[in-house]
Amino acid sequence: MLTFELVAERKIAEAIAQGEFDDLPGAGRPLDLAEDPLVPEEQRMANRILKNAGYAPREVEDSAKGGKKLSLLNARVEARYFRRVVRRLGG
Repeated sequence: MLTFELVAERKIAEAIAQGEFDDLPGAGRPLDLAEDPLVPEEQRMANRILKNAGYAPREVEDSAKGGKKLSLLNARVEARYFRRVVRRLGG
């Protein structure tokens, strides 16, 4: 996964350097992430009601827990990878 991320970051940097992201609609304004267009409308309404009542849908709570575990795992994998690279470079 790390290789994919590096390739993606390089492609994004190249696109920025070539000005491919200039003059996009909404440039300079924050994204509206309040609603997910991929979630069906009736589910969005239910999610909005839960949010207004101070609750979150189960998949959001599960995702947050899983995200924390995934972040810890990624940090471990990256640390191990960089230690290997340093060893190979003679550091």
